[in-house]
Amino acid sequence: MKAKTMIGGMLAVAAVTAGGLWKAAVKSQTPKKIPITLTPPMPFEDVTFDSGGGRVHGWFIPARADIPKPWPLVIIAHGWGSNRSRVLRYARPIWEAGYALFMYDVRSHGASDPVRAASAYLFRDDLLAALQYTTARPEIDADAIGVLGHSLGGLGTILAVTEGIPVSAVITDSMPSQFEVIVSSELRRRRLPLFPLAQLIPRIWFWRLGESLKSYRQRDPVMMLNERRRGMQLPMLMVHSKGDNFIPPSELEYFMSKADPPVEHLWVNSGGHSCSEEDPVFWDTVIPFLQTHVQGRSKSNDSTIASS
Repeated sequence: MKAKTMIGGMLAVAAVTAGGLWKAAVKSQTPKKIPITLTPPMPFEDVTFDSGGGRVHGWFIPARADIPKPWPLVIIAHGWGSNRSRVLRYARPIWEAGYALFMYDVRSHGASDPVRAASAYLFRDDLLAALQYTTARPEIDADAIGVLGHSLGGLGTILAVTEGIPVSAVITDSMPSQFEVIVSSELRRRRLPLFPLAQLIPRIWFWRLGESLKSYRQRDPVMMLNERRRGMQLPMLMVHSKGDNFIPPSELEYFMSKADPPVEHLWVNSGGHSCSEEDPVFWDTVIPFLQTHVQGRSKSNDSTIASS
């Protein structure tokens, strides 16, 4: 009788532990829905488009009135647990330099439809859908499109590049490069213990995604990018703050150590994960990069475009 009682108690503890682990995994795979608190300071259009069977909400911001059509475009992709209003900090300098802008809420973020299990693939797929939407707009020059992705929005952009996205240039800001860093950063943000959750939770994440964790780890984004870039000419600029306290600067160092051919990169001095643009060197580098690789390919390229 005692043995049965002990076994029953052990099973009950195991069930409670498993239930708690499952709950923690689901919670950490569900980005916090932050409401849209700001709108663009320049004229904009509310838009929606389809991605993966869900509705994605975004803003299309026309270029300045003095910019001839078709316009060059920069798509700005936010990170995990964020939304389009949180990356408005990038908008005005790029718009003033002569570009139309497109910003959107990745599914399970902002005003867009939710999904059962979010991942970096969601950021990739919604960027691909955003490109399909924007290139169909007649006022946009489909040969002059750049993408600026922050954090996981940057990683989603890199994953989209490995699919062969039709863009002229890519900029990433404060991007994670390694899966283990994504896991540890999110667990710390949720105030969950790294041990043993960092070993156990990812297995639940990928089970919910219908994918093997092992197969994902075998698809290193840097190696995939290297393979794709051997067959294409795509200018890339990778930015990271030395003061990033969420995604460590070592992530850019890791990427640069494995990138072949090398990728242009920029270190900035700012005090966190979401403020690279506060360092003047950010805009001193980003705007000329866009002007060379995006505006330089635009059909509307003329003297009306500002040089900075």
